[in-house]
Amino acid sequence: MSPHRIIIIGSGPAGYTAALYLARAGLAPTVITGPFLGGQLTTTREIENFPGFATPLSTSVLMETMRAQAERFGANLVSDSILRADFSSSPFVCYGEEGTYTADAAIIATGAMVRWLDIPGEERLRGAGVSACATCDGAFFRNKTVAVVGGGNTAVDEALFLARLACKVYLIHRRDTLRAEVIQQNRLFACEKITCLWNKRVVSCQGEKRLESIVLEDVQTGLSEELPLEGLFVAVGHTPSTEAFKGQVALTPDGYIATTLGRTDTSVPGVFAAGDVCDSVYKQAITAAGQGCMAALDAERWLSGKKDLS
Repeated sequence: MSPHRIIIIGSGPAGYTAALYLARAGLAPTVITGPFLGGQLTTTREIENFPGFATPLSTSVLMETMRAQAERFGANLVSDSILRADFSSSPFVCYGEEGTYTADAAIIATGAMVRWLDIPGEERLRGAGVSACATCDGAFFRNKTVAVVGGGNTAVDEALFLARLACKVYLIHRRDTLRAEVIQQNRLFACEKITCLWNKRVVSCQGEKRLESIVLEDVQTGLSEELPLEGLFVAVGHTPSTEAFKGQVALTPDGYIATTLGRTDTSVPGVFAAGDVCDSVYKQAITAAGQGCMAALDAERWLSGKKDLS
């Protein structure tokens, strides 16, 4: 259980960016990578809206480049997953599957897990027609037929966004009413490109190399039908990866880590959060990276102040 000045929990855009800034500041951060090296971004194949790249970029290449950049300046990566944390006293203690880590400060950048449908063909076709982010992948589906699954604000927002790009958008919901705000529903119903398919659930994704169609089941009659599609966007929510930190830092009502407005401070001085683990709105690689930078600067200043007082 060797002590660290600061540890970063998570290796997505937020974690790697925080590591880069802290390493350049001479703080030699340790990054506990988590179960997905490169974070949830690597569950998709390409990204084309990360600034600085004129053509679509492999997400794995992007994350490997960010990792190498952080390591070049002295960040230390440890392959482990944090199961439990104790932020009740200093130094903080994080218990992983492989080891135990103590630190004067910590940045939580564990992200949020997409709630997938868990149906046949879905996992195989992720990045090949199946997506969980219209803002990220919508441009790949210009003038194509797509569908969004869900009934909340996110699903309606995704459908409206895609209607500006696709030639046809289906909104598939297992009930006959939506949970989304009324103003958003009105916008949805007024859009001629969008058709709502009520009381339906997606039971499988069809296609060899790319999505070609989905199979729908009527929840009332049990009858099935095949719907030709080129894109399916799953918008049934995210689960922030906060299990290891429950009872240690304050969470929002929907389970995200609560941070100070405009900053990355959590309810525990010396513990900071960045990326999708505290962002229930944007969920973009670039915003996560930006928050990683903010968390690094906030942590650096906090550590500097603590050193001045010691």
